[in-house]
Amino acid sequence: MTEETYKSIPEPTLRRLPSYHRYLKGLAARKRPVVSCSRIGEELGLDPTQVRKDLGYTGIIGTPKVGYPVDALIEAIEEFLGWTNANEGLLVGVGSLGTALLGFERFNTYGLHIVAAFDNDAAKIGTTVHGRDVLPMEKFVRLATRIHALVGIIAVPAEHAQTTANLMMQAGIRAIWNLAPVPLVVPPTVIVQQDDLFASLAVLTQKLSARLKSERV
Repeated sequence: MTEETYKSIPEPTLRRLPSYHRYLKGLAARKRPVVSCSRIGEELGLDPTQVRKDLGYTGIIGTPKVGYPVDALIEAIEEFLGWTNANEGLLVGVGSLGTALLGFERFNTYGLHIVAAFDNDAAKIGTTVHGRDVLPMEKFVRLATRIHALVGIIAVPAEHAQTTANLMMQAGIRAIWNLAPVPLVVPPTVIVQQDDLFASLAVLTQKLSARLKSERV
C-alpha cells in the first residue's frame, strides 16, 4: 500500500475496524465459518454498505450472498492494521495512567509491546511496574536507539509533553501516542495520535446533561 493510499483511508474507518475484529473473534470462538456485511451491520448498529466499504480497505473480497470467511477476515484486518507486526514501544510517565497502560497485557495482541517505562521521579526510578523496569529519562535516547523503537507513548502532564516528544524524535521514534491533553508540534515524518481523555469526558457529560434536560421537559 502506497503512502498516498494510506492517507486516503478515513480515520473513522480505522476506528471501526477494531470493533469488527472483536465481533469476528466472538464468531470464531463460536465456530461460525462465514459472516455477511448485513449481519455485522445489524449486530454493531452500522449501515451494511459502510461495513462493506470499510472491509474493502483490507483487500479482502467476499462472496456475493454468502459473505466472508470469518478466519480470513480476522487475518485481513490484523494484517491491515499492523497487528501482525511486533512494534516495540517505550512509555514515558508512570503515573496512574501510565501504570494502567503497563498493566494492559492485550496491547501485545494489537502489535504493541511496551518494553520499558521512563520517569523523572526518583521514587519511581528503579522500580518494576507490571514487569517493566522504570528507567531515568537520561537513558531514553540510548535505549530507544539501541532497540530501534518506533513507538513512543506520552503519559506525562501537559507541560512536559512537548519536551518528551522532542526527546522521542531525537531518539528516532516515528509514531507517538499522545495521552497528554495538549497538541504536539512535530514534523510531517512523525505520526501523532492524540487521545484526550478530558475531551471524551466532556462529550459524555454534555450528552448526559442534554439527555437529562430533555427528560425534564
